[in-house]
Amino acid sequence: MGESISEATIISWKKKVGDPVKEDDIVVEVATDKVDNEVPSEASGILVKQFFNEKDTIKVGDTYAIVETDSKGTPTHVSSDINTENKEASTINSSKKEDTFIKPTQEKLEDKPTESKPIDTPLEKEFSKVIPSNSTESVRFFYSPLIRSIMTQENIDPSELQHIKGTGKNNRLTKEDLLKYLKQRNDSSTEPRIINPENPATKTINMELSEGDQVVEMDRVRKLIAHHMVDSLKTSAHVQSIVEADVTNMVKWRDLVKAKFHQETGVKLTFTPILIEAIVRILRDFPIMNSHISGEKIIMRKNINIGMATALENNNLIVPVIKNAETLNIVGLAKEVTRLSERARNNKLTHSDTTEGTYTVSNIGSFGTMIGTPIINQPQVGIMALGVIQKVPTVLESPQGDFIGIRYRMFLSHSYDHRIVDGAVGGLFVKKVAEYIENWDVNRTF
Repeated sequence: MGESISEATIISWKKKVGDPVKEDDIVVEVATDKVDNEVPSEASGILVKQFFNEKDTIKVGDTYAIVETDSKGTPTHVSSDINTENKEASTINSSKKEDTFIKPTQEKLEDKPTESKPIDTPLEKEFSKVIPSNSTESVRFFYSPLIRSIMTQENIDPSELQHIKGTGKNNRLTKEDLLKYLKQRNDSSTEPRIINPENPATKTINMELSEGDQVVEMDRVRKLIAHHMVDSLKTSAHVQSIVEADVTNMVKWRDLVKAKFHQETGVKLTFTPILIEAIVRILRDFPIMNSHISGEKIIMRKNINIGMATALENNNLIVPVIKNAETLNIVGLAKEVTRLSERARNNKLTHSDTTEGTYTVSNIGSFGTMIGTPIINQPQVGIMALGVIQKVPTVLESPQGDFIGIRYRMFLSHSYDHRIVDGAVGGLFVKKVAEYIENWDVNRTF
């Protein structure tokens, strides 16, 4: 699923139980905090079991389906009642079973305790034993039919159950645990309730509601953004350096060439690719800003991959990445900015479009914001916010003395990780970016 991805939500099943499946056929479509992904089968056969429903959240490492094959990889017979809870044993022979994973694990398997009814089918036992190799605590991956029935009756989102403390074996959720949770939830129904109170990003604050107040649950992406932002603040030692740049020459140049640029390239010339060109140029001279931290090691990245923080219409955020930006001229950068922005707005970004970033840019000026202190996009060590470009009166120096002139100016706000980037380097980096755009050649071609 890519770096920093720990879970996904099922959008839709592309295959039903009993359907024949070929290797690499799309089985399920899932959504992460970055992009939607179609997940292929790893074997050919018959889809004999689905462990999750649409809209369920599943963790990397979970078994989400079973494809049954014979020793030659051809489908075996499956009866029409294969999807029922307790009839698998009568229809599944002793042939090879291929577990379909989001990411396979090699962790030692543990038996699931009996809850509500005996676990007496091979497939239920197989599912109950899947534990992710990167787990640091006992995690429930299966809920009994009784638990699922209560979920349906009480309209409980599956993500809520992940944060209820279970008292069964291996911290599994029992009927009593769920009924106790429901009682507590109903007793506090007049108070705002936020899922995952253990996460500081979504800390529950008890307060009385006034008439007209609304309580709105965060959607999945907003919860993940909240978690990532708090996690970044807990991980990196954030420091900011801010400079103001005179961008008059850059603005004049764009005004001169933007019509011809659009005519010859087919894309509009915005300020974003111009400013990204400047940042990429200075990143070459400051390789420490194009690095990642892994434990106590610094990984210096060869390629410069620029992430663009992009606001979506649903008020969420995504960061598509311009790969190998150091190899692109301003035309190439403009085309990538346009392509990625359009794909983001249309929810068409691929996994590759949102991974492997080495430095991030946030164009807060597009919302009229002058200055910002952006949060670092982990595991990177720097991010720059580009403020709004404004006409302002400015004191100018000349041989005849100082005078007031109208100039275009903007603020560049640079957040960096003080664990490896000191103030002298972080401040000098953003100053050099400002000097690059201040000295823009108004006679250059594109």
